[in-house]
Amino acid sequence: MGTVFSIDVRGGDPGAVRAALAKAVRGLHAADAAFSTYREDSDVSRLGRGELTVSRCAPEVAEVLGLAAEAERVSGGWFSTRYRGAPDPTGIVKGWAAERAARELAAVAGVRGVAVNGGGDVQLLGAPEPGRAWRVGVADPLRAGGLAAVVSAAGAREWAVATSGTAERGAHIVDPRTGRPAVTDLVAVTVVGPGLAFADCWATAAFAMGTREGLSWLESLPDAEGLLITTDGEARCTAGLGAWLE
Repeated sequence: MGTVFSIDVRGGDPGAVRAALAKAVRGLHAADAAFSTYREDSDVSRLGRGELTVSRCAPEVAEVLGLAAEAERVSGGWFSTRYRGAPDPTGIVKGWAAERAARELAAVAGVRGVAVNGGGDVQLLGAPEPGRAWRVGVADPLRAGGLAAVVSAAGAREWAVATSGTAERGAHIVDPRTGRPAVTDLVAVTVVGPGLAFADCWATAAFAMGTREGLSWLESLPDAEGLLITTDGEARCTAGLGAWLE
């Protein structure tokens, strides 16, 4: 998927955890093989060329495309899985794959906490230690090495943090209305929610919308909070985000 994954598992029988980790890593590689738009032999590439139908793809393809269709509906079209007429679910598949891996690992007997980080977007389940919550630093997009916020949630059993913006990868977010890079007053949007697949979608959609519309839309979502940072360094956040910040 063109990025680095890291996995942190707390508790559980070491042998069972090692076996589950091996399975999770195989699952991440399988997702890349099925969904990569850079591999000519991937199911998604072959689907785009008309060589496969969805029913003939790996079953995960239908699952991810279904989730993406829901994200497109909820965002009013600001999140889209089509690029230049071809299917491109890369905006959701990384979060989906990380979330799936985390849930598989959390199901191992005795595991009390799991964190799966896919390129800076993180799915968290359980807790690292009794009485201590996971903590996620949100990189400052305008100050290299700095933090814009630290997100934590004592008592939350499952949550995720996803960021979309231009600081790391430049102008890669496309405005679905024009097919061109989104031009907004934002440099980054971070979304906190229960699952990484949709948190990543919501961050991307809100960035494409811009500050005013993106903030209003995030406020309307029942299970999402957001931090929006403008190009001039102003931080705007949804009303409930304060409960997540240290």
